[in-house]
Amino acid sequence: MTRVVFLLVPQLHLLDLAGPAQVFSSAADLGHDYRLHYVAERVQVPTVQGVPLVAETRWPDLTPDDLVIVPGWRPAAHGPEGPVSPADLRRLADHHAAGGTVASVCAGAYALGRAGLLDGRRCTTHHEVQDDLARRYPAARVARDLLYVVDDRVVTSAGIASGIDVALHLVATRHGPATAARIARTLVVYARRNGHEPQASAMMRHRLHLSDAVHRVQDVIDSRYAEPLPLAELAAAGAVAERTLTRLFRAATGLTPLGYQQSLRVERAEHLIGHGATVEAAARTVGFTDARMLRRLRTRPRGSSPAPSGSSRPGSGTPQAANRAG
Repeated sequence: MTRVVFLLVPQLHLLDLAGPAQVFSSAADLGHDYRLHYVAERVQVPTVQGVPLVAETRWPDLTPDDLVIVPGWRPAAHGPEGPVSPADLRRLADHHAAGGTVASVCAGAYALGRAGLLDGRRCTTHHEVQDDLARRYPAARVARDLLYVVDDRVVTSAGIASGIDVALHLVATRHGPATAARIARTLVVYARRNGHEPQASAMMRHRLHLSDAVHRVQDVIDSRYAEPLPLAELAAAGAVAERTLTRLFRAATGLTPLGYQQSLRVERAEHLIGHGATVEAAARTVGFTDARMLRRLRTRPRGSSPAPSGSSRPGSGTPQAANRAG
C-alpha cells in the first residue's frame, strides 16, 4: 500500500489538489493500492474557490514508499510562504530524509523551501512567483518555464493543471508509462507532458484527439523517438494494419507517424542546441544519422511532415510536401 498525503493549507487552489488526487484515485481504480489522506492544522480548510474541505488533523505513519504532496495556495492570502507550521515543515523534511518523495504544486514550493528541501536542488513553480521563489531561497536552482522538475525525490511543478502532469509522471515511474497513459485517457487528458517540454511541445499539439489506436502509437514514439521505428512495429502497437495506421494517424494529428517522430526529434534537438550542443551532437543524440536532415527540418514550418510514412529510419526519406498539423 502506498499512502498519498496531501498537506492542505487555507486558501489553497482546488485544482492544485483535485488534479493530482484524481490521478492517484484513478490509479487505485486500476488496482494499484493507493490510499489518499488529507491533513491540515484544522479540520475545515477554506479554498480560494469557496468550497470548504474537511481534513484529518493527525498524520498517518509514513514509509519511504509514500508520497507527500503540498498543493498551492493564493499568495496574497498569507504571503507566498503560507501558514505551514514548523511541525509540518519538519514532517516534510523528515519524510524526505527517510527516503520518501515530497512534491509540490504551484506555491506549495515555498513550503519545500522553508523545509530546506530546495537547497542545492533544481526546482520550479508557477511563472508568476518564480523570481520571488529564487529571491527567497537563493540556494535553490529555480528552473523557469518548466512544467515540473524532479531532483532527488523532491518534485516541484508549475501549478494548476501541471499538477496532473507531475502526478502522471509519478505514476509512470512506479507503474510504467502504459498505466499513466491509460489514466490520462480516462481523465480525457490528451497528453502526458514531459517536465522538460514547453507547453507548446509536439506532444501537446498533436494529442488533441480521442483515437486510442493513435494514442498507443504516440506512446511508443514519445518514449523511443530516437530509435528506428518501422511502420509495421508501430501498426502492431496500435493493433491496426499499416495502411490503416497511416490513415488514422494523419486524420488525428495531421502528420504521418514519421512526421510526428521527427517533430519530436527536432524539438529535442532545438532544446539541446539552445543549451550549448552543436548541431552535429544534437542530431546524433536525437537519432539522426547525420546533421543534414536536422538542418533541413529546422528550416521547415512547424508541423510539416518530412518524409513518407512507410519508414521511420533515422535520417531516411526525402522531405515531401508539408502536411498541415491540427
